[in-house]
Amino acid sequence: MTTIKDVAKKAGVSVATVSRFLNDSGYVSADAAKAVTAAVDELKYELNPVARSLNTKKSNLIGLILPDITNPFFPELARAVEDVALTYGYTVVLCNSDEDPEKEKNYIETLKKKYIAGFIVTSNQLDAPHYANANVPIVALDRAINDKIPVVSSNNKEGAVIGTNALLERGCRNVLFLRGPEELNPANDRYDGFMEAIRQSDADYQVVTCPFHFADSQKVVEQALQDNPSIDGIFASSDVSAAGALKAAGTIGRQVPDDLQIVGFDGVAMGEMLSPGLTTVAQDVYKMGAVATRVLIKQIENKKIEQSFYEVPVKLVIRGTTRSVAE
Repeated sequence: MTTIKDVAKKAGVSVATVSRFLNDSGYVSADAAKAVTAAVDELKYELNPVARSLNTKKSNLIGLILPDITNPFFPELARAVEDVALTYGYTVVLCNSDEDPEKEKNYIETLKKKYIAGFIVTSNQLDAPHYANANVPIVALDRAINDKIPVVSSNNKEGAVIGTNALLERGCRNVLFLRGPEELNPANDRYDGFMEAIRQSDADYQVVTCPFHFADSQKVVEQALQDNPSIDGIFASSDVSAAGALKAAGTIGRQVPDDLQIVGFDGVAMGEMLSPGLTTVAQDVYKMGAVATRVLIKQIENKKIEQSFYEVPVKLVIRGTTRSVAE
């Protein structure tokens, strides 16, 4: 097995020079760099990443902490993070926290011991000490953590205004809003957007809180439709909740979109697979993950970031769970 000493001997330089060049940790002359590069190529030398991290106290690993990988929104985020990270030479370590602060803390502490380069985090732990004191670059994705950590999010409030108006413009006069968990900032912003739009109309409305889970949403909507048969529109804070609502409608015999229209929020691929296809307020999920990764890598590489808050626009995607405006 080729060693760093073999490379140094072949290049005619010291082991220290080879180490500085390979770890980018000090000055190396142009002639020495050329000689080391040629020796590495000829000997097919591969730097042990574990040894490198022990030496430099840095690695090319990025920790991605997500709250629920069973929600299709988060795997789509993860795909973007991984794609962009790989183009910059970084490898992503995926961690599923289940919204558990202790699991998040454990991931932070464990990966720091592996000299993790930085973290991208989707968390509901506002101003948590294990993030404030992490001493590594962090970017918050989808949900803000504190004002010292850059955040990449979509325009949740404006998206909820758009989604609510989509139902009102299509004739809905009794709208059920499936509000997400109250401890999540995006869910609260979507609630604010819904309330802003609905209060400017003469429509009746009802707000129920439910988690971003299919089965829970189905159960909540079945009960709401049975209690209030006049509900003719549902705006859900996530596509998963909207899918649960669509299943509930079918279970109790409501026809979508003929007498019940549904709009979701997220724009994940699952919505197009439903029958009928889900009308949704689509976030640019891939762009969110890509921007968060680029911002983190800039911090890792000690480059200036232009801002601390990045907001990605949303758009309405019309499919089969809503009627046309003319109807």
